Amino acid sequence: MRKLCFLLFSLLATVGLAQEKKSGKPVAVFTVNKVPTYTDEFVYLYKKNHQNKPEDFTETKINEYLDLFVNFKLKVAEAKAMGLDTTAKFIKELNTYREDLKKPYRAEPDLLEKLTKETYQRLTEEVRASHILISTTPESSPSDTANAYKKISDIKKRIEGGEDFEKLARELSEDPSAKVNGGDLGYFTSMQMVYPFELAAYNTNVGSLSSIVRTRFGYHLLKVTDKKPARGEVEISHILLRAANPDDTKIKNTAFEIFDQLKAGRSWDDLCKEFSDDGNTKNSGGRLRPFGVGALASVPEFENTAFSMQKPGDISDPFKSAIGWHIIRLEKKIPLPSYAEIESSLKRKVARDERLQVSQKSMASKRRKDFQWSEIQETKKLVFATADSTLTKGKWVKKWSEEENKKTLFTIGTKKYTTGDFAVYVRKKQAPSDVSPAIYMDQLYLNFVDEKVNEVEEEKLLREKPDFKNLLNEYYEGILFFEIMEKEIWNKASADSTGQQTFYQSHLEKYKAGDRVEARIFMATDKSVIEAFRKKVEAGDSIKNEDIKKFKSVQPLRNYEKGESKVVDKITWAAGLYEVELDKNYYLVEVARLVAPGIKTFNEARASIITDYQAELEKMWLANLRKKYPVAINKNGKKAVLNTLVKK
Repeated sequence: MRKLCFLLFSLLATVGLAQEKKSGKPVAVFTVNKVPTYTDEFVYLYKKNHQNKPEDFTETKINEYLDLFVNFKLKVAEAKAMGLDTTAKFIKELNTYREDLKKPYRAEPDLLEKLTKETYQRLTEEVRASHILISTTPESSPSDTANAYKKISDIKKRIEGGEDFEKLARELSEDPSAKVNGGDLGYFTSMQMVYPFELAAYNTNVGSLSSIVRTRFGYHLLKVTDKKPARGEVEISHILLRAANPDDTKIKNTAFEIFDQLKAGRSWDDLCKEFSDDGNTKNSGGRLRPFGVGALASVPEFENTAFSMQKPGDISDPFKSAIGWHIIRLEKKIPLPSYAEIESSLKRKVARDERLQVSQKSMASKRRKDFQWSEIQETKKLVFATADSTLTKGKWVKKWSEEENKKTLFTIGTKKYTTGDFAVYVRKKQAPSDVSPAIYMDQLYLNFVDEKVNEVEEEKLLREKPDFKNLLNEYYEGILFFEIMEKEIWNKASADSTGQQTFYQSHLEKYKAGDRVEARIFMATDKSVIEAFRKKVEAGDSIKNEDIKKFKSVQPLRNYEKGESKVVDKITWAAGLYEVELDKNYYLVEVARLVAPGIKTFNEARASIITDYQAELEKMWLANLRKKYPVAINKNGKKAVLNTLVKK
C-alpha cells in the first residue's frame, strides 16, 4: 500500500511516456545517459502534479521540478543498470498494477464484487432438488468421459420421454445415496454445493429438468422441486442417545423418560450431562453452533425438526434418526444478516471458493473469443501427443522436427504463434505435477494462450489509450525508483548505526534543543480512569500492571520540546501531574523534571539523525550518478516548457 500511495502522490515517482505531438517532432528537455525526456512528457507530468496550484506555474518552481525530475531519471537509470526490472518481485508487482489498470478499459464488472453479490442473493433463497450422477473425474480418459456423457444424455432423453426421475435415480445414479433417497438432496442454499451444480439449481425453474451439468464429480441431471425464502440459521441444544439400531426399544423408552422428566421440571443441563452421548457438548448443555439449511443434510430429521421449531425455549418431542434418538431445544433463530453486515466476510469466502476460478475461466474464454483466437487443431494434436510422464516430472523437451517447430499452433487476430513458441513457454513454466500429462499439457496450453491474449490486449491499449500508456510507465518507473531508494539509501541509512553515530558527532549543532520537560503520557477514553489513577499516584500508592493496562496507551518517559506534543503544550511546565482533554480523549501527563537547553542525546535525536543521514547519502550518491550517467539540458526544450507552463 505504501508503494501505491508513493506512486500516486509523490511528484518524483510519476513519470509518463511522451504523448505524441500532433505535428512536428517532440523536443527533448534533457537527456540522461543520452536517453531523452521530451517536452510533452514534462508538461503532462508537471500539470498532473500541480493541479489546483496556480502559484506553482513560475519559472523558479519549474526549474526546481526540472532538477528533481533529472535526479529521478538518474535513479531509474541506475535501477535498470542493476537489473531491478528483471527480478521476479518486480515483474509480479508490475503485473498486478498492469491488470488493475486494464480493468476500467474492459467491459467487465469487478468479478469478486459481482460474485459476492450473486452469492448473497442466493443465500436469501433455499432450493430443493434431486439429481442423477454419472461419475467421471478431471483425470478420466477422453473415452471414459465420452461414455459418461452418453449415459447421462440417454437418461435425459428417457426422462423427457416421460419416465419417472426418482425411479431412474434409484436405478442408474452413481451417487450411492440415490438408492435410498431417489436422488433427493433436500433443501440447500448458496456455497453448499459445488458451484456449477449450484448455478444449475438456481437457474432451473421449479418442476423443470436442468441441462447436463459437469462438475469435478461427473455429469449431473437436476430436477428442481421447490424454492422458498431462506430461513437463516438456528441455534439449538440437544440430547443425543446414540444407537446402532434406532428401533431399539430400550433406547426409545429412555428418550421418552428423559422427555417426561423435562416436562416435570427437571433441569435440561442436568439431564444432558447425565444422558447425552455427545461428549463434546454434554457438559455445556448440549449447545451446538448455529447452522443453516443443508448443513446437516446427512441427518435430515434433525435439521427438519430444528427448523420447524418457532419459540426459543421450546423443546421437541423425542425423534429418531439414522444415528439414534434426539431431543432438541431451540435457543434462537438467526435471520440472514444484511449484505452490508457480512460483505467483507462473504467476500473472503467467495475469494477462496471454486466459483471464483470457474468464473475466471469463463471470462478468459470470452476474452479469447473477443480477440479472435483460433486454434489449428491438427497442430494442436501434434503438440498434445508429446504429453508424457516427462512433462509431469518437469523434464519435458520438444519432440517434433524443426519443420514442425515452425507450424502455426493458433492465431490471435492476424498474429501467429507457433509450436516453437509454445515449446519455449513449456520449458520455462513446467514443474512437477500430480495431474495426468494430458491435463497438465492442456493447463499449460491455455495459460500460454491467455498470456498471449493479454499481450495483444495490452498492445491495443498502448496504441489507442495514451492515458493507459502514461500510467503504466508511471508504475514501471515508480516501482524501480522505490526499489533503488530502498536498496541504496533508506535501508542503508536505517541499518548503519555506526554511520549514524559518526554523522551525529559531526553535526551536533543540528540537534540543539530549547527548554524541555521529561514526562510520560497516559491516555484513556474514560475520564474516570485518569482521575482514579491520579489519586492513586498522589496518595503514594504503588502502581501495578493492572492499573497501567486500563489505559488505551502509555507513552514512556522521555524529553519533549515545545511544539512536539499537543498534549504537553497544554500543561504548565513544572514537575507534577496534569490532566488534559483533547479530541475527545483524556490524558494524564506526569512531568518528572524540567530539562535545560542543550544538545539532544543520540537516542533523542535518532529519528532526525536517520532522516538527515539519508539525505547526506543521497546527495553523495547523486553526485556519483551524474558522473556515471551524463546529463545534458536542452536549452530549446527547456524554453519550450517554460513558454507552455509559465503563467503570463
